[in-house]
Amino acid sequence: MDQWTTARAEMVEQQLHRRGISDKRVLAAMASVPRHIFVPESEVNRAYWDGPLSIGYGQTISQPYVVALTCELLEISENAKVLEIGAGSGYAAAVIGNLAHKVITIDRLQELVSLSRKNLEQAGCRNVDVLCADGTLGCPAEAPFDAIAVAAGAPAVPDSLKKQLKVGGRLVIPVGRSKRQQDLIRVERLSETEFKTDNLGAVAYVPLVGAEGWTDSG
Repeated sequence: MDQWTTARAEMVEQQLHRRGISDKRVLAAMASVPRHIFVPESEVNRAYWDGPLSIGYGQTISQPYVVALTCELLEISENAKVLEIGAGSGYAAAVIGNLAHKVITIDRLQELVSLSRKNLEQAGCRNVDVLCADGTLGCPAEAPFDAIAVAAGAPAVPDSLKKQLKVGGRLVIPVGRSKRQQDLIRVERLSETEFKTDNLGAVAYVPLVGAEGWTDSG
């Protein structure tokens, strides 16, 4: 094993498995995606650190545990089409791409869209499309989705995202009145008009900015 393979194996065991992540497909995906490709050079020695890291532009790459938990909560099948809001450096999309048939990931910042495309290509991810758009509005052209993951905190669950879920599909999103503190919410679509919502506890994400999220000014 090289140093990165060893680091990933330790991350999976210590940060994920010991904390209760039990989905074998999720654990395998986390063990296979080279997280060090998705962090800035200045942070590469902390690529498998147990926490988020800055990727510039006021954004972060999420803590490995949070990425794994989100994937486990979404129950992603190998035939699924998944929408991710908040591409960032592309890491979570790469993990989801190991689980799903197709991934659409959106970021509102063109700089991060370009960065994530470069990183995903370097990591060999061929089933992830990266778009520059307002993520709070989802991607109607590709809807409906089996799962939607949102990597930024919203003041409420955007209606556009709920409408783009398949019946039986799941949406995981941080929601809260504060731009820096939220609760992690899972929404499951039960029918055309019915949704089930579960609160999974406190989290802290960067704010989700857009028409159905926060404004730049708050």
